[in-house]
Amino acid sequence: MLKDKDRIFTNLYGLHDWGLKGAEARGDWDGTKDILAKGDDWIIAEMKESGLRGRGGAGFPTGLKWSFMPKEPDGPTYLVVNADEGEPGTCKDREIMRHDPHKLLEGSLLAGFAMHASAAYIYIRGEFWEEADILDAAIVEAYDAGLIGKNACGSGYDFDIYLHRGAGAYICGEETALIESLEGKKGQPRLKPPFPAMVGVWGRPTTVNNVESIAVAPTILRRGAGWFAGLGRPNNTGTKLFCISGHVERPCNVEEEMGIPLKELIEKHAGGVRGGWDNLLAIIPGGSSVPMLPRSICDDVLMDFDSLKEVRSGLGTAAVIVMDKSTDIVRAIARLAQFYKHESCGQCTPCREGTGWMWRVMERLVTGEADKSEIDLLLEVSKQIEGHTICALGDAAAWPIQGLIRHFRPEIERRIDERQDNAVAAAE
Repeated sequence: MLKDKDRIFTNLYGLHDWGLKGAEARGDWDGTKDILAKGDDWIIAEMKESGLRGRGGAGFPTGLKWSFMPKEPDGPTYLVVNADEGEPGTCKDREIMRHDPHKLLEGSLLAGFAMHASAAYIYIRGEFWEEADILDAAIVEAYDAGLIGKNACGSGYDFDIYLHRGAGAYICGEETALIESLEGKKGQPRLKPPFPAMVGVWGRPTTVNNVESIAVAPTILRRGAGWFAGLGRPNNTGTKLFCISGHVERPCNVEEEMGIPLKELIEKHAGGVRGGWDNLLAIIPGGSSVPMLPRSICDDVLMDFDSLKEVRSGLGTAAVIVMDKSTDIVRAIARLAQFYKHESCGQCTPCREGTGWMWRVMERLVTGEADKSEIDLLLEVSKQIEGHTICALGDAAAWPIQGLIRHFRPEIERRIDERQDNAVAAAE
């Protein structure tokens, strides 16, 4: 269990002042000029050594991503912070922006300096109205204090931060769709390559990072890469914000060490499963787009990228959705199928046509109005969608269904048998 001294987000629950004075009292903006004076190469090397992997879901090494930006750009380059948190079950970035906005602003400055960025754009989900207002106010505070803008922190580096409000499109959580939206166009993913580090917003080199990835950077650079790398497990280092929801006694957001056992995470922080651990049916460990895990796997699995990959799921955004035995598991996944159908941008045929087809089949499986052969057909179609679209929304739509069939096929078949038996009895 993570010790209090190792926590990065000390105002996660909003018990203290989110403003500049409160942030400084918690250690933010402390010695930022000295960190900048160590140079861009030192910052990137520290981030690489820390082992930080992107906290938005993909888990790509953050320091390595920063190093892709051109060292001597021939024009403006940008940092874009992805605050379009739309993954069902996920609400960690929202709490950072609402209660610890200056961690995000300081992290943006340090990341921007390391990548020679001219400015940062924070693309925030349109529904986060209060959080956007707080971020706006925090940006004004930082400008007034000389922490950003011209000669940021007295370093000689000029760096502006802008807040851009989205319009509620889930697809804009994908980095290139976000860039399209930021440019004022319809939010649709771009073909890659070219990657944003070469051709990003307005055709300029751009790095897109998740809110949590940027917000932890100042603490890593202040305490040292070795401290962060000493937490968690090899290749899965540091702390992580987990969002625990569903059938638990106390739904919550909590910062914990990477690699904490899933059962321990739920029992120590969320009061355990409603009705006890034996009442657990399944858990979605990383937001709605990763495959669920049945109780038999949940007993021993660790919460990190590699451990969850080994059991054919994923850490994703670390949004832990708990479902007890009262859950209609087939209907729950049908509801997710409807969500992904609705949120498809329609650009790729497998996603545009396939998500709707999968949802319609799922609706019939809920009531048993299907043939057992359609289960295998549904699985086959999901695999034809997975990996065959420009962005990962096709994968996100396919994986929950694949997880359902992998672990709960007998329940699907039982419904079909029951409906057929009832039809025969009614005919007699």
